[in-house]
Amino acid sequence: MERNPPGRAPQALAGFLGHWRGSTRFAAGPWGPERTVDAEVTYTPVAGGSAVVQSYRHLEADGTHSEGHGIFTVDPDHQDVFWYYVDNAGPATAAAVRCTWHDGALRVERRGGAGWTRHTLRVDGDVLTHITELRTRGGRTTSTTRDGSGADDGTGPAYVPFMTSSFQRS
Repeated sequence: MERNPPGRAPQALAGFLGHWRGSTRFAAGPWGPERTVDAEVTYTPVAGGSAVVQSYRHLEADGTHSEGHGIFTVDPDHQDVFWYYVDNAGPATAAAVRCTWHDGALRVERRGGAGWTRHTLRVDGDVLTHITELRTRGGRTTSTTRDGSGADDGTGPAYVPFMTSSFQRS
C-alpha cells in the first residue's frame, strides 16, 4: 500500500490550519430557541503531515459546553479529502465520509442516526465559516410531536440551516 507523501493533508487544508475564535449561531428548532454562543476551533497537522485534526468547542450561556473532534485525511488513490467526526451530542458515525470541493468550499454530506447533515467549510482571508444544515421532511425544522405535527427525520429533500459558525484567526 502506498502511503500519502508527508504534508499532503495539510497542503489540501492549509487555509484551515491554526486556531480560530468566534461564534456559532443556532437556528430555532427542536434543539431550542435561536441563540448565539462563543466558539473556537483549531486545525492541527498530525501524523507527520498525513492528517489534520479539527477540535471544536462552544460554551452555552448556562456554562455547559459542546465539543467535537474530527480528523481529515487524503485518499492516496483519488486525492479526495475524508472526514471522520465525533462529538458529545450523539453517537459517532460508522465511517469517514468523502468531502468534495465546491467553489473553494469543502463540503461534506453524511448520514447519521437522525438523518442527513451537510457541512460547508470555507476560508476567506482570515475568516472561517462553517455552515451545518439538516435535511428534513418538507424543509421543516420541528420534531415530530405527540399530535403528529412536524418531522425532522432526515429523509426529506430540503436542507435547512441548523448552525452557522464564523471565526477569526487568532
